Amino acid sequence: MTDLDGIYRQYAQTVYRFLLAKTGSPELAEELTQETFYQAVQSIGRYDGSCQISTWLCGIARNVLLNHNRKQKHASVSLEEVPEPAGGSAEDAVLGNMGRELLLTAIHKQPEPGREVLYLRLLGSLSFREIGSILGQSENWARVTFYRAKQNLVKELKDDA
Repeated sequence: MTDLDGIYRQYAQTVYRFLLAKTGSPELAEELTQETFYQAVQSIGRYDGSCQISTWLCGIARNVLLNHNRKQKHASVSLEEVPEPAGGSAEDAVLGNMGRELLLTAIHKQPEPGREVLYLRLLGSLSFREIGSILGQSENWARVTFYRAKQNLVKELKDDA
């Protein structure tokens, strides 16, 4: 774990996509990504290897975002310039087939913690284990929460159609 440059190259896009999904602002997401890696360098000695580095970094990113929102006293999610997801999962196919703005609006209307789990899974491309770890819950909790939030999302989209 001494190659911090390699860690940055490998995980910067994951952290950036996570923050972009939460903020909707490419500029703010880039700024917060840099702050996340700064915080990671400052606390690298506390990384104990009990979770994946991506999980640890997304946890730091979440805290950086919360601190930013506390300082700004507002937490808004915009729908502008959300990147296309990478990968070939079923969730990615759903994102690709639906109108992104319609889908993101529907996700934003979901109650917590389902909204955050949907963001992390669909836009952050994180595993259920990573989501559970970031949110301080179990992998099973993340799966159940995602399933319920997805059911609510489908119901809402059908009702709006």
